[in-house]
Amino acid sequence: MKYVVIIPDGAADRPIPELNGLTPLEAAETPNLDRLARRGRVGTAATTPPGFGAGSDVCTMDLLGYDPAKYHTGRAPLEAAALGIETTPAQWIFRLNLVTVGEPGTDQDGLMLDHSAGGISDDEARTLVAGLADRWRQADPELAADFELTPGVGYRSILVDRSDRSYAGIRTTPPHEIPGRPWADHLPEGDAPAGTVARLMEIAQAYLTDHEINQARREQGLRPANAAWIWGQGTRPRLPSFVERFGLKGGMITSVDLLAGIARLIGWDLIDCPGLTSYHDTDYEAQGRATIAALDRFDIVCCHIEAPDEASHQADWQTKVASLETIDRAIIGPVMEALDRYGDPETDPGAEGWRVLVMPDHYTLCSTRKHDPTPVPFAMAGAWVRSVVERTLTEAQADASDLHIDPGHDLMEYFLRSGLARGPGFRRG
Repeated sequence: MKYVVIIPDGAADRPIPELNGLTPLEAAETPNLDRLARRGRVGTAATTPPGFGAGSDVCTMDLLGYDPAKYHTGRAPLEAAALGIETTPAQWIFRLNLVTVGEPGTDQDGLMLDHSAGGISDDEARTLVAGLADRWRQADPELAADFELTPGVGYRSILVDRSDRSYAGIRTTPPHEIPGRPWADHLPEGDAPAGTVARLMEIAQAYLTDHEINQARREQGLRPANAAWIWGQGTRPRLPSFVERFGLKGGMITSVDLLAGIARLIGWDLIDCPGLTSYHDTDYEAQGRATIAALDRFDIVCCHIEAPDEASHQADWQTKVASLETIDRAIIGPVMEALDRYGDPETDPGAEGWRVLVMPDHYTLCSTRKHDPTPVPFAMAGAWVRSVVERTLTEAQADASDLHIDPGHDLMEYFLRSGLARGPGFRRG
């Protein structure tokens, strides 16, 4: 059996007035997704467990069948794994975003404006991050001596404290959860190390504000990366491999370090696909081709597309709809056509068979620019996946179905094994 998981990140949403009260999933023209859903099953999965926020770290781990209550130690450690950063079990890892905050003398002074600094490029971000590490060492060498800063993709970087400090008692806030709100109200809180993190952020803002890269970005009408936001702390997790749990070899296609890190931790290969970005300028066609090609090498292939989520964080419903339509045309359609070559074991006992799952990891609302923990809609199709009621993949259609998976981490087992004899190596984790 061949399996494909397609994750249009943050695709689920609430009705939008500018779309005549439809959600982006309802408004988008997605004939391939509609056909997939009608020939299979539609339902919801609760990918945000009680006590957790609706972050992609938690929700994607849950979607892939790993209970966050057992395995989640923080967001940053997952991204560190993608970058190959080695740490001891006691060392703490943070995510650092280059962000845009409102500048003094403007009516947006003190507000968090953009968690991604206007989608800053890799080259610009790497220059700023290298300079920031140097500035920390100059401004407070004793404090900076224990910290290691590694650039990731675009606005994302990883910060490791190599000392013996514990940050178990501090609370940090994701910058994408406070758009348009006073950032000073959401600085790290808790015990003494919270002040250490806040001090690094203070030095960073003083350095970044007048950097020549940011001066050039302002002149071009782009948002400056005028602050560094540190959050998502945790220590290195230990996850059982996907092969151990389900007996299947997997591969991941993604432009995002977070997904790449989860893939590495569960023993999946990262599938190279040039041309990917986190935005609507990504090469959707290349991602569709890479997914199809990977079926020859892997039992299960996961294709993650970040563009709908980033559009939602910018309150850009037009780009969100456009991204969903392009995903349908360039990825879902070709993948479905390719899967048909594996045949249908219901009618041909000699056929290998296939299944496909399409679902966002979480809701991302254009209205608030934030994630939302509402159970997400999904559609699955393939061998022995049937429903007496034909539905399309929309929030309302999924809510109206009789298939609701809670906890969400049970969905992967249902997708892989429902209606099938359990293969070698399968066990419930």
